[in-house]
Amino acid sequence: MPKLLFARPPLDDEERKIRKLAGARHAPGDWIVRAQMIAWSWQGLRTSAIAAKLGCHMQTVRERLDRFNAEGLAGLGDRPGVSRKPRITEVEHGQILALARSTPPGKPVRDEAGTLVAADESGPPQRTLNSLTAAARAAGIDIHRSQIRRILVTEHVRWRHTRSWTTSTDPDFAPKGGSHRPLHPPAARHHGDLRRQAGAGDPAHLPTRARLVTRRAPNQSAADLLPRHRQDLGVRRLAYPRLGRVHFLRALAQQ
Repeated sequence: MPKLLFARPPLDDEERKIRKLAGARHAPGDWIVRAQMIAWSWQGLRTSAIAAKLGCHMQTVRERLDRFNAEGLAGLGDRPGVSRKPRITEVEHGQILALARSTPPGKPVRDEAGTLVAADESGPPQRTLNSLTAAARAAGIDIHRSQIRRILVTEHVRWRHTRSWTTSTDPDFAPKGGSHRPLHPPAARHHGDLRRQAGAGDPAHLPTRARLVTRRAPNQSAADLLPRHRQDLGVRRLAYPRLGRVHFLRALAQQ
């Protein structure tokens, strides 16, 4: 049968710090839980009761009480070196980011004379994960392709660019062809020197007679075009709005 284990009596200012940490709301979570184990042990609770309140195993409580009895407040933290060591250093991490942002050796760039010259014509013209892995290993960094991708995604560094010469494998992708419909259909022939003008808030496909304005001549500036109104043309507004617009457009075309 295991022996009863309790936290030792506090020394100096330990009790105040433990109870303040146990009731903290902005301290590290693991430190708060471990401080609560010590505080409840001082209240006389056994390891089974503390484990039931915290939802952990009794052995976890016993280990923390042993650490506190041996090391004091330092026993609330983790021992150094318990986590996995990083495979690459911060310097190597920065070198990989610099490689991703640098110009590929096979990409032509203009020199002082304006000539396109590539540093290494046999090198890759674009940065890929495979080329970055090869360049990093050539620089003495032992790293894999998946690690480079994870670093670039975490640092929000783009290494892929749009390739205009490839075709889409999506079956729903349909390139523009003969069935492409223009956004605004051209003005009809009987409209004369009128052109269509789209304004803010117009639908994607305007009706046949919508926003027709006078077409500007090649040698005419925009300031020479004055707005025309129905009163200036002397057109009588008929009872039918559609028929009235037709007469208005014909009269406007004869000016």
